[in-house]
Amino acid sequence: MKAIAINGSPRKKWNTATLLEHALEGAKGAGADTELVHLYDVAYSGCISCFACKKIGGKSYGRCAVKDGITDLLERIAQADVLILGSPVYFHCETGEMRSFLERLLFPYLTYTPGYAPIFPGCLQTGLVYTMNVGEQDASPILSVTKGVMTRVFGNCEMLLSTDTFQFEDYSKYLSTAWDAKAKAKRRAEVFPQDCSRARDMGAILVAQAAAGQGR
Repeated sequence: MKAIAINGSPRKKWNTATLLEHALEGAKGAGADTELVHLYDVAYSGCISCFACKKIGGKSYGRCAVKDGITDLLERIAQADVLILGSPVYFHCETGEMRSFLERLLFPYLTYTPGYAPIFPGCLQTGLVYTMNVGEQDASPILSVTKGVMTRVFGNCEMLLSTDTFQFEDYSKYLSTAWDAKAKAKRRAEVFPQDCSRARDMGAILVAQAAAGQGR
């Protein structure tokens, strides 16, 4: 049993990475081997629109033909049992690194057929973890679109939102008067641990579902 988490944040020790670490703790506790990948450590591009993954009879049909820093990672994901993607929300969307990764991950498995039927060959349980400075009522509808595409490709997708997050250790050092620093710190102390617990539960649940053979 293998669970892979992908950190789409440039920060390795803050909100998104912390939640992913807890998700992997839950997965490990449920019996999985785990791996955490930081996208900002890897050199790669988004989709280059070569369409090799769509060429009937082509040697790259159904998989990305580009060879770069995530080629091996995409292969490991195809063989994994659980995949959890994490990203902060920038301008109502995932980070640029995560968007590029999503293009490379998802496009090869969608066909240009009515309904965009997927051709992912494995059985993968998936989850999305988002962190954002705003409240849940302001979460972008784009996040639901990503969940929808993940569900179409892999047959399932859980989503966890960690909202109104704590951004800085010292708010006085930054022009951030739109936020109440004390309220942010209080939420970090009281609510973020609950989010971490939910992330652990997500990891454990996804592994249990994979063990039970749920999904495609």
